[in-house]
Parts: sequence; structure tokens; C-alpha cells
Amino acid sequence: MGKELIKIAVVGPESTGKSTMARYLAEKFQTVCVPEYSRYYCQSLNNKYTLQDEVNMFYGQVALEEALLPLAKENILICDTTFMTVKIWSDHLFNHTPKDVTDKIQQHPYDLYLLMDIDLPWQDDPLRDFPEQREHFMEVWKKN
Repeated sequence: MGKELIKIAVVGPESTGKSTMARYLAEKFQTVCVPEYSRYYCQSLNNKYTLQDEVNMFYGQVALEEALLPLAKENILICDTTFMTVKIWSDHLFNHTPKDVTDKIQQHPYDLYLLMDIDLPWQDDPLRDFPEQREHFMEVWKKN
């Protein structure tokens, strides 16, 4: 029997270098990096999200991760965020997270979480929404 897969999640508030770090780790470990599905999904939303959009992003992130699992090398999978982000955004924007999301969070742990800090300067990006709330979201990430 082979070694068990180790899943590493790179998480944190907006503009903390998650994608850069996830790609770096994947390269270092010579494995695949699961990108953040919501970046692709949100490109046409113009920052007007609905709770259904959050649910769609949740299912998209789950499907993307599952699709890339077979490509993991050295028994390591690097994930540029997780669907915990959907919970954080849903709670913040809609004061509610659908049960599908909360149930899956309990059933879908990662082996390691790398929480990126807000010590990098904010980088403007049309898909980023809350530059003035980075401290708040850092605390939210620490609690989750």
C-alpha cells in the first residue's frame, strides 16, 4: 500500500500571496496546485455575488480539487485556498452558510493549513473587494 496523500491548503485574507505561495510549493514538491476556482467564476460577476454564486463556487472548488487529485505527485496536493473561503464569504455577505458547505467542511479536512498574513502590501485586483477589512478577515481565518 502506498503513502497516504497529504493535502496542504494555503489560506488567508485577500492579497496575502496565497496563489504565489501555492504555486511555489507545488513547484518545490514537484506536484500539482489546485487553483482557486472562484477567480475564474467571478470574472464575469462584477462583484455582485449572490448566495447561489457562493454555492456554485463551493461545488466548483470541490470538483476542481477532486479532478486534480490523480495528478498529485509525491503524495502531496497543494490547494490555493479551500472552500472554507465560501463559508467565510457567505457568513460575511449573507449572514448564512448553506448546510451543503458546512457539512462538507467537516468531512473534508486538510493535513496542513498555511495561513498567509496581511504583511504584504495590498495589490489592486478587480476580483478583490475589501482592502480596508484585511485585519478583520485575518481574525476570521484564525478562528476558523
